[in-house]
Amino acid sequence: MIRNTETAPSARDLTRSPAEQTRGALVHAALKLFGRQGYHATSTREIAALAKANIGSIAYHFGGKAGLRAACANYIVEMIGQIAGAALAEPPEAPKDDPEAAHRQLNLILDRMAGFVVARPEAGEIVQFVLRELSQPSEALDIIYEGVFDPVHRRLCAIWARASGEDADSDRTRITVFTMIGQVIYFRIAREAVMRRMGWTAIGPAEAGMVVDVVRDNLDAVLAALRRG
Repeated sequence: MIRNTETAPSARDLTRSPAEQTRGALVHAALKLFGRQGYHATSTREIAALAKANIGSIAYHFGGKAGLRAACANYIVEMIGQIAGAALAEPPEAPKDDPEAAHRQLNLILDRMAGFVVARPEAGEIVQFVLRELSQPSEALDIIYEGVFDPVHRRLCAIWARASGEDADSDRTRITVFTMIGQVIYFRIAREAVMRRMGWTAIGPAEAGMVVDVVRDNLDAVLAALRRG
């Protein structure tokens, strides 16, 4: 079952100063435009207009366009941390030699991942931004790699190793984890093609639930085959 990962506004969100609101609006506008058009094709004037902010506020808050791109990367790191942090954390009660507990944790992570990446609209802007950075690497990609890709992948490899009995640092484990993640990401990258082929008008929690059911079946099958072997 896909959980709704959206949360109600916090007290801080409701009492943010005008400066904080402007900063947040600029980050969200830049995230959308950098992902859609690319960094070099996006002007600071366009970002300010979309954010309904003064163009000078970009230099004031971020030191310029490059600083704003770095702020977008830090926002992605923070967002992913909020969504995936609890699922990736080491359960205090879970024995390290319990493969079934690790298996359940992988299922929970897939649940959270699909609920956000596949179903939530804002995930599209994040994925688009990251894809741009992967094709045209900058310091923003370094921030995302060090804050998301590397630690999340390492943690998933460790959980996979406990569930499967394989070496967490082996090439096979690393590729297996990339494959597991890729199954979910595909439904965001190829969203329009998926909806056409499936006859869906949108991809929400129900559709994301169908996706994660299949991904879980794949996970179960791989783990079962390894244990038999």
